[in-house]
Amino acid sequence: MVFQKSPDGGWGWVIVLGSFFTQFLCYGSPLAVGVLYVEWLDLFGEGKGKTAWVGSLASGVGLLASPVCSTCVSAFGARPVTIFSSFMVAGGLMMSSFAPSIYFLFCSYGIIVGLGCGLLYTATVTITCQYFDKRRGLALGLISTGSSVGLFIYAALQKELIELYGLDGCLLIIGALSLNILACGSLMRPLPVAQAPALEKVPDQYLIYNEKEKPAYEEHITILERARGEGSEGPGSDRKAGGLAVHGRLPSASPREADSYRKKVAEQTYLCKQLAKKKWDRYLNYWEETLGLFKNKVFSALFIAIFLFDIGGFPPSLLMEDVARSSNIAEEDCVVPLISIIGIMTAIGKLALGVLADVDCINALYLYILTLILTAVALVLIPFAQSYGTLAILSGVLGFLAGNWSIFPYVTTKTVGIEKLTHAYGILMFFAGLGNSLGPPIVGWFYDWTTSYELAFYFSGLCVLFGGLLLSLATLPCWHGTSAGCQPRPHLQTFTPAKLPPERK
Repeated sequence: MVFQKSPDGGWGWVIVLGSFFTQFLCYGSPLAVGVLYVEWLDLFGEGKGKTAWVGSLASGVGLLASPVCSTCVSAFGARPVTIFSSFMVAGGLMMSSFAPSIYFLFCSYGIIVGLGCGLLYTATVTITCQYFDKRRGLALGLISTGSSVGLFIYAALQKELIELYGLDGCLLIIGALSLNILACGSLMRPLPVAQAPALEKVPDQYLIYNEKEKPAYEEHITILERARGEGSEGPGSDRKAGGLAVHGRLPSASPREADSYRKKVAEQTYLCKQLAKKKWDRYLNYWEETLGLFKNKVFSALFIAIFLFDIGGFPPSLLMEDVARSSNIAEEDCVVPLISIIGIMTAIGKLALGVLADVDCINALYLYILTLILTAVALVLIPFAQSYGTLAILSGVLGFLAGNWSIFPYVTTKTVGIEKLTHAYGILMFFAGLGNSLGPPIVGWFYDWTTSYELAFYFSGLCVLFGGLLLSLATLPCWHGTSAGCQPRPHLQTFTPAKLPPERK
């Protein structure tokens, strides 16, 4: 399918608005699950590692299923997927209000809500990339701030709803709010498709009889038809072939009509064979493209880096409230929830980094690597924070750096090209989901084992740092033009490290 040229505006801004509120409504509760996490700890009395699975699954399952989500968006379009997924998110949240155990939450909140969020995220990113080219970084930054603003608002909203209506009432109200995604999905008008190439019309040619194809199709003529044709003595005759009456099937058929019928059956058989062969070829091409992506050294390093980043960088957004409680910080000292600080700073970071990615003199991939290294430093400093003010500063820094999600689709597009974006992005999000699913439980298990978050965040920082260093090593030769898989901007190809300004290195 070939889309028309990206308009970089017009109805695209309506798409951005609808995608913003879609991510706001679907990701608000899963990202602010840290508020619910503390309540579930007290309610079910399970360990921190086991309880953390609920929030990690909600964020990770959708990413783990990204290849499936990408296939659904490619097959059905962003609008139908968005409308369908809104019922999944709403239903999962409402079901969670009746959860009798932590295992029920694994399914209702972790899997159902998580899968719905994954479908919605893929749909919003894909349709936004189709509508924008030159302003893609800004557009992606704007829509991705929806989830961060949702985190900021939902953290305080869920806490207030729990005090007023209890945990069950809170989940019912949040689930009802998510039904507004239906209205957002109705705005996602597909980008018009360009005129299909001649290859798309190939099946039509088989409707016309071609003498050259006669040997290919005559072998498919049935024995009954052969008997009818060979034994024909004229119209209106009533003969039997193999004990079956032919008169009932081809009544009063002239030789010309019988020949036309045989040709039509053969042509349809040949067409079915061609369609089956075409589908099989597409299946083989899909796996060839998948293996071909991993030949790109930047792409290979990127999936490792995103996996390690989510193992180490995601747990603070889920566990920071419990980190403050474990540090004996009084609840009245927490003027603003730490999760809310992470949320609002993530929104600012997504917007700021998205704008920076569109600046010509800034290499978006190096910018992404810088955020990974700084995130590792902030994670290692968390065990040294013993006051609300220090944790608030670190939460703000981590939130801003987590805004690199807005430039990740941008970096992926520059690495593999817009034609392979959906396919490559689905693979990368699978590894991101794996990291999201494993990160919080690992940190929780470290706490259950050592009764302290100190060793856990040292481990998280080292994971993120290793991913950033690995990606930086993979990109150095690529951005000098030695890798065909990477697609730097033309004016950056002439740069060398010696000629770059010091602040851009």
